[in-house]
Amino acid sequence: MVIKVNVPDELATQARARGLQPEAYAEEILVRHVDTRPPEVGHARTPEELRAWLDSVAQFSDKIPPLPDTFSREWIYQDHD
Repeated sequence: MVIKVNVPDELATQARARGLQPEAYAEEILVRHVDTRPPEVGHARTPEELRAWLDSVAQFSDKIPPLPDTFSREWIYQDHD
């Protein structure tokens, strides 16, 4: 990958102080700050972790009002003026 950037004077000064070209110094900074590990896909959760997550999702479910048997325009817009 090639990235073209305008190098600020401060970055160029820091690169020269380290004996590097600005491009090499910028690459070094990126390598240090970018996590190159692939994200964990399909991380298996323990039963305890799964239960804790489900409990957090359902935490306020008792506050959800019951739905009517049928949906009417009046019911949908009941809180609107």
